[in-house]
Amino acid sequence: MEPIKILGLSPGALEISNAARKTLATANLVVGGKRLLAACQDAISPKNCATLPITGPLPPIIDTIRKAAKVGDSVVVLADGDPLFFGIGKRLGEDLGRENIVVEPNISTMQLAAARLKLPWQKMDFVSLHGRDDFAPLYAALVRADLIAVFTDKENTPAEIARALLERGADCFAMTVLEDLGSPEEQIRPLALPDTWGMEFSDLNLVILERLYPPEIELTLGIPDHFYLHQKNLITKLPVRATGLAHLNVEPDSTVWDLGAGCGSVSIEASHLARRGRVFAVERHKTRAAMIRENIRRTGAWLVDTVLGAMPDSLEGLPEPDRIFIGGGLGGESNQKTSLLAVACDRLKPRGRMVVHCILLDSLHEAKDHFQKLGWHFGVTQLQASATDSLAGDLRFKAQNPVFVLWAEKP
Repeated sequence: MEPIKILGLSPGALEISNAARKTLATANLVVGGKRLLAACQDAISPKNCATLPITGPLPPIIDTIRKAAKVGDSVVVLADGDPLFFGIGKRLGEDLGRENIVVEPNISTMQLAAARLKLPWQKMDFVSLHGRDDFAPLYAALVRADLIAVFTDKENTPAEIARALLERGADCFAMTVLEDLGSPEEQIRPLALPDTWGMEFSDLNLVILERLYPPEIELTLGIPDHFYLHQKNLITKLPVRATGLAHLNVEPDSTVWDLGAGCGSVSIEASHLARRGRVFAVERHKTRAAMIRENIRRTGAWLVDTVLGAMPDSLEGLPEPDRIFIGGGLGGESNQKTSLLAVACDRLKPRGRMVVHCILLDSLHEAKDHFQKLGWHFGVTQLQASATDSLAGDLRFKAQNPVFVLWAEKP
């Protein structure tokens, strides 16, 4: 197979180096977006070279590239900037083999943007929303990074990004929109998030988000109970929360459901572990759902989605979970005839984990019997913690309610 040459053109201006001109002059097939092909038109031989615009799905384009290279044709693929930085180079390397591609990078759009803003970017996070119908990668980046570069598309515009941040309460970030970088139409606009409403932007834009101030409460494991806004006693207390999360074994890419989330303490701390995943806090009470959103704002746990609705119906549109925590509602109206537990078990992915906190013996036996019928491996830990409390100028230990921590693994 003839090596496929991937050429990066300078962002915006799409200037062609002398070396790139020589490569294009001997090409038999040049592949690229219409804008890139038009920029290279005078360097492509009209007699000996065909052009293939990328206007649709990539698989048929890659098949054409593979067939041409196998018969010995010289194939050149055009890219904007660095082909291996959110570019076509990654996909071609995966599909055709890295040994069959030669990459000639140019300065990337990100390098140019950082230079314009005088920002060091070695610790910056990068998010691409190209073709996505959710902002989960953006929310995850908001948690872990102070500087974020967001690559947009025609649907996920700077205005939509600002709307998503404001809906989450993430107004602690400043936005800069860089448009048409490297071209005569280049424009750099620092914008307040609400000001983007109704604004028009060039299709060629990059968004930089910069944190203005940290969250009120540091997002970590073991946040003290009194830091959470909650209704009296309706919180999974710290010792039990820590035990439940340990049994849940949340991984970085896990999708987590917290059912009967209360004030959201388990969801929020699970999001610290599922830093590349998704976390859904499901709660049927409006007041408690509002408390979850406020606790998300206080801790900066932007990864958590608050779902208001009765279970199990509110679970219907959620992505399949790797981990499920049930802290409330198992013995209530939402679980008549074990419907909630049955739905949760059915939706949990194979080799997934479920943790159920039970205070009542009937709830414990109901859940245990259900897992036994399914043939799942499970176990129970009874936990009763005592915490110091002031009394007569000294300290005493005040006992908390005993809780049964039931864990189960789906085969």
